[in-house]
Amino acid sequence: MSPLRFWPEGSATLSDRPASNGQLALSYRGDMKVTVRRRRQRTESAHRRHPRHRLGGAALSVLLGAGALGMLATSSHATSHAATSLARVSPAVSVPAPVCHRIVAPGTHQSSTACLNWSVRDTWAGHAPVVALMNFHPQGQAAGVVAYAAWMRTGATVLGLYLGYEGPGVTSYSRGPEAVPATGLSRLLATFNSGFYERDSPAGFYTNHTLYFPLLKGLATVVRYTNGTVGITQWAGGPAPGPTVLMARQNLPLLVNNSLPTPSTANNYAWGLTLYGNPAVWRSALGIDKNGNLIYAAAPAQTAASMASVMVQLHCVRAMELDINPEWPIFVTYAGPGAKSPALDVPNPNQIPGRFLYSSTKDFFAVFLSRGPGDPQPW
Repeated sequence: MSPLRFWPEGSATLSDRPASNGQLALSYRGDMKVTVRRRRQRTESAHRRHPRHRLGGAALSVLLGAGALGMLATSSHATSHAATSLARVSPAVSVPAPVCHRIVAPGTHQSSTACLNWSVRDTWAGHAPVVALMNFHPQGQAAGVVAYAAWMRTGATVLGLYLGYEGPGVTSYSRGPEAVPATGLSRLLATFNSGFYERDSPAGFYTNHTLYFPLLKGLATVVRYTNGTVGITQWAGGPAPGPTVLMARQNLPLLVNNSLPTPSTANNYAWGLTLYGNPAVWRSALGIDKNGNLIYAAAPAQTAASMASVMVQLHCVRAMELDINPEWPIFVTYAGPGAKSPALDVPNPNQIPGRFLYSSTKDFFAVFLSRGPGDPQPW
């Protein structure tokens, strides 16, 4: 089990309200605010769309500890109103919704909702927040389990896909840089793991105008389009992408669809071979929220079904599983241009911060500041 990560005092986080000048307000990770609003269980109709799990004192302690990002406890109605207000800051600047837990006091009918806000990572770049991070205890899971999540605003970024020197598989085409290309280092915001090897699970792979492996109908697919948007969808087209597609990577069926875990997540064996056959292992996933922004998450001790629940809790309307098992999950952010001071935001002892700055074994994604819609990925 990886240790909990506590944010340093005074580091900036994303506030849950807009500033008076219409820009995104920043608070500080070192300031923890907790407010509890209690009410009788019979008045909680506003919470019917959320799972009802009881958290004991130990689980609540983990939630509070993992939430040293600045915690706000409020009603889910108030949280929903705040998130709606945030989305109205600007049609071009959407922000991630807080992640909330419903907590019922043991032996009572009283409850509260505790919400965590995201922390901005890319403040160095001089633009509206584009990459935000969060650590949290997933609803209903064992005490001590921490999920590591990252939100990426697609309207301001280029999602690049790169081959490794082995992954996704054998090809006669040029493999490209097999690392973050030097031409993109000045705009590099984040890097993270991709999906399975082709030999383990056949899936389509298209990047830099090259179809390395044909797209398969019915598989979950992350797609970047020429208009600058990104989608996660169940592929309904043919083996080759159309002219509006810049990048496509497939992996297994959809994990989440219409904001719900897909029925196939009940069959854990369909979601990849696990280390020593354990059903619950490190898993990672990529989802999309209602505003079209990407959300990455990784967590230990996850089945396919529990990982799907993590993505639902992160407000994903659709999501796909990425790589699994302890060796592969990784999300890296950078403290400045030129890939300055890379940091492992998923505390995986099998990974190093500079992983994708030199030739990588497996394929991976990289996130760059965009210069405009349809901006080609660095190569």
